[in-house]
Amino acid sequence: MDGWHETEVRVRYAETDQMGIVHHANYLVWFETGRSDLCRARGFSYKEMESEADALMVVAETYVRHISPAYYEDVLTVRVRITELRSRTLRFSYEIYRASDETLIAEGETNHVVTDSQKNVKRIPEYYQRLLEGEDPMAFPAGQAPS
Repeated sequence: MDGWHETEVRVRYAETDQMGIVHHANYLVWFETGRSDLCRARGFSYKEMESEADALMVVAETYVRHISPAYYEDVLTVRVRITELRSRTLRFSYEIYRASDETLIAEGETNHVVTDSQKNVKRIPEYYQRLLEGEDPMAFPAGQAPS
């Protein structure tokens, strides 16, 4: 797959513990923020894919490696890219850096299985597969609707 997509987040007070260090659970939330932004940058939203194609990207596996702490008010860059795209699954890789000094804070992956609203595994609809691969949505034939 192609390069990294970047999203910026600022650490909120509620995301930290008593020592002012980010609580580990927030990294998965930031992964989702980056992943959602990547999809929007590719021409669609999760909501659109769910409502128009009855296709949901279910998180099947997560991995986070914590390298350095992040603190209240840090501005972080969440980098995400698709590292594997198969007919029914896809894998995203992530890196989170502190913007002020480029310190690597965390890295990780999420693996997703695509299902319908009844929780049956299904193929990624071709329209969304092509968008995930980075194809320009303006290059599609006129009137091509998500399927």
